[in-house]
Amino acid sequence: MILKKLDIHAHVLFEKEYPCMGHGLEMGLTCEELRAMYDAIGVERGVALPIVSPEHMSDQYSNAAARMCCEQFPSTIGWWFCNIDPRWLSNSPEADLSIPLKYYQSRGAKGIGEFTANLPVDNPMMQNVFHHAEQCGLPVLFHVGQQGDDYGIVDGLGLHKIEATLRRFPKLKLIGHSHKWWSEISGDCSWENRAGNPKGSVVPGGRVVELMRSYPNMYADLSAGSGENAIMRDPTFGYRFLEEFQDKLFFGVDYCSIKNYRVLSAFLDEGVENGRISQRAYNKICRENLLALIGDCLLYTSDAADEL
Repeated sequence: MILKKLDIHAHVLFEKEYPCMGHGLEMGLTCEELRAMYDAIGVERGVALPIVSPEHMSDQYSNAAARMCCEQFPSTIGWWFCNIDPRWLSNSPEADLSIPLKYYQSRGAKGIGEFTANLPVDNPMMQNVFHHAEQCGLPVLFHVGQQGDDYGIVDGLGLHKIEATLRRFPKLKLIGHSHKWWSEISGDCSWENRAGNPKGSVVPGGRVVELMRSYPNMYADLSAGSGENAIMRDPTFGYRFLEEFQDKLFFGVDYCSIKNYRVLSAFLDEGVENGRISQRAYNKICRENLLALIGDCLLYTSDAADEL
């Protein structure tokens, strides 16, 4: 049975004002544009993710914009995450970030993300974000970057600072995303290939696999070209990975402009149709894991399932 999917990673504009996404400064997507792109690949609804850190932000992707998209376009944006920057309030590790987080929770926010502050993960201000997120019971969806001309939380080869954070905050659910996260699915990840989409067979010993196996609070977002590449570069490995971590993976898209197109939805559909992954794993990754994460008991809408 093929299901309409839920997208953990949506960026939408409540109103277009100026070019704001990517190095080419393309226009982002309105909810109406995203709806058409969702329909083309079998996606029902998504989670709006604001972007607030100065390294990669636009005021058009604010917390308020994400909330309003959710409120006014619920058939496309079913939920929203809030976002914060570790430098907010007092630019110190003592800032009481529970103040904005609890406010956003009161307005319906289900998590934090896409967290892109370009600071080392072990920076005390970053650790303060994770502390308050854990205290508020909010998962954090993060983008791994590198220090400098980039965006995303900073960790080195091997993701050891993220691992230390998983140990320090065992009740905090962390959701990994980006090229520099997914390249570490293979044991031959290097500084040279980490920022791109490495090709070829996945080599044993990848740090993503180790972290997912070792820490109950480590999850992953399959969105964007980076998530697709990690799963599809070596299909035999990819389907095994999906099956093993079926409780910890979220289908995602991460469309940022009308030029984007993703093929992971079709890969998953083909996998379940051909018996490469179980129906149970497919259901969880495509829908159920997200609904469990955000505490929504509605597993299927009336048109979510398409009988073969």
